[in-house]
Amino acid sequence: MFEYHGWITVRETATDDDDEARLRRIVAELELRIAQMDSPYLLDLRWMNGEPFVHLGGYSNHRSSPDVLELFEHVAVVAPGSYGLLHVRDDEDPGHENEVIVLRLVRGVVTQHTEALLSPCIPAVEDPFTD
Repeated sequence: MFEYHGWITVRETATDDDDEARLRRIVAELELRIAQMDSPYLLDLRWMNGEPFVHLGGYSNHRSSPDVLELFEHVAVVAPGSYGLLHVRDDEDPGHENEVIVLRLVRGVVTQHTEALLSPCIPAVEDPFTD
């Protein structure tokens, strides 16, 4: 099972004074990439109060490709002022089968952390399996 929930505030730079035209070009490229992903789950880029945001969430049997994790990394490269979080639970990820992982996007860098509030998934989120 592969479950994910996240958001990104899209910014060209961390100074919060992005050039409107450049930011619109970045957003247009991200919109194209998102459209090409053709996800049946939540994958949305929209402007709210003059700022672009990406929201994503899904729940599938297995991690699929193109990968939402790759999208997170891509935003870090094309819009290094962006920031956001992506919570991932992947029971097929060796060494992390019983954890919720958080990807943190800040200043063009994506780092991985264990979400202490939801991990270990058993017993924090679910009861142990019994015969």
